[in-house]
Amino acid sequence: MKKSNKYTVTAALPYANGPIHIGHLAGVYLPADVFVRYLRQKNRDVIFICGSDEHGVPIAMQAKKEKKTPKEIVNKYHYMIKDCFTNFGIQFDNYSRTSKKIHYEISTSFFKKLHEKKKIFEKVSEQFYDEETKQFLPDRYISGTCPHCNKSDAYGDQCENCGSSLIAEELIHPKSTISGSFPVLKKTKHWYFPLNQYQKFLEKWILISHKKDWKVNVYGQAKSWLDQGLKPRAITRDLNWGVPVPITQEKGKVLYVWFEAPIGYISSTIEWSKRKKIDWKPYWKDKNTKLIQFIGKDNIVFHSIIFPIILKSYNSGYILPNQILANEFLNLENKKISTSKNWAVWVHEYLEDFPNQQDTLRYILIANMPEKKDNNFNWKDFQRKNNTELVAILGNFVNRSLTLVKKYNNGIVPHPGILSIKDKNILNKIKNYPEHIGYFIESYKFRESLTCFMDLARLGNKYLTEEEPWKKKEKKRIDTILYVSLQIVAMLALLAEPFLPHTSKKLLNMLRLKTFFWKKIKNIEKILCPGHLLGQYTFLFKKITNESIQKQIKKLEKIL
Repeated sequence: MKKSNKYTVTAALPYANGPIHIGHLAGVYLPADVFVRYLRQKNRDVIFICGSDEHGVPIAMQAKKEKKTPKEIVNKYHYMIKDCFTNFGIQFDNYSRTSKKIHYEISTSFFKKLHEKKKIFEKVSEQFYDEETKQFLPDRYISGTCPHCNKSDAYGDQCENCGSSLIAEELIHPKSTISGSFPVLKKTKHWYFPLNQYQKFLEKWILISHKKDWKVNVYGQAKSWLDQGLKPRAITRDLNWGVPVPITQEKGKVLYVWFEAPIGYISSTIEWSKRKKIDWKPYWKDKNTKLIQFIGKDNIVFHSIIFPIILKSYNSGYILPNQILANEFLNLENKKISTSKNWAVWVHEYLEDFPNQQDTLRYILIANMPEKKDNNFNWKDFQRKNNTELVAILGNFVNRSLTLVKKYNNGIVPHPGILSIKDKNILNKIKNYPEHIGYFIESYKFRESLTCFMDLARLGNKYLTEEEPWKKKEKKRIDTILYVSLQIVAMLALLAEPFLPHTSKKLLNMLRLKTFFWKKIKNIEKILCPGHLLGQYTFLFKKITNESIQKQIKKLEKIL
């Protein structure tokens, strides 16, 4: 990865129509957080931007389901989602919401300029209308059979079974999700974006410039859309909840969520800049800034096709994404996670059931991250990885090292004696870990970076087990072994931060160290020096019992 002056990292705006689950964390927010934490440790100029997506049909549908107003729904879930992110250590520089005044101003300014410059056009078309409820049916209010995979219950904008993007008129046997009746076609006026006019621009930008450096799934889906040929697409909807179309007096006309929600990245950045009194423009308009976007697989088209077109057509110096990163799906107990069927591990419930064990879930989700293909989460594997890896390898090594130093040297980092060839090799080897882990993170290979981190813990465990300082009689040799072991512990404390931030903080407190930028880690022996007094030891991880796992399995069995 080439060095850049600045990084703007965005994570997909979660819909505030329900809580977040482990699939969201593994797919979007953990990889983004690991990447940003790493950049911060490298002392890079980076901002991490997100916010709740609070408009669109799913919000309106959830409001009907819960018999509440859309505003009550978004307030409930916005704070729930935000609290979950905070508890899991997802460190956004700004977490906004698209119902804020600033977002209304920025998104409508985009629409107005595109309208003034004649980049969009009006058109009367026939759209589905529910005669029983007397309302037009936006995409998610219509379901039917997918024309591509013939699966029933596809929505008017997407089939969740095969992932195809749809328009409602393509559905076979469409019906209203509100009343269950068969809708009729009725004329209505909307504003359209001529995506087809940007076909050549996108072909050059995606198919030539990013053929080799984008992930296969992102490039493939974008290419598929381009191969089919882009068509004009409506950017407004008949709905009472959303950002009102600014150039009409008609009620019930709002900006379509796929148009205004991505602009939320910009409005959230501007909100951050006003709070911090920092100019936001370099983070969106400096050609040396890298825009890195972490998204869900079902948002690929909006971020690779539509958002870049919006930025290009607005023609105000906005940079285009350097990377658009989408993982595959995470399954639960070998079944697809389904929010509608409640088949999920909800993050807020996990926090209640496993208090102070956020890093355990972070570890398991990064280890099982569906980077190239769908992967699976199951509770017994969760227990096994915690008990045999976090407790038995990482926790055990740290515990043994600090306990031995307290026993043999009163909790003070000992002065090493003569280093053996093995000792020197170990000390030289651990200095390379920051570079190895950094390479994997900068290549967006988060699973491999975590494996590399745990290899360092395994190296420490193996060294301590083979050297057996508790069997040695010569004090100088004991001191040397413990000195080397503590250098590994210090390196683990610093390198853990992107993956296990709570654990890293605990470890640094035990070592009585402050965090350091990664460029200084190569001089690890100058960080944890002989004569340095260590702090109080507390266990890093605790074993997960069969009883707690059975409780989770029974909870899922009730859903089936």
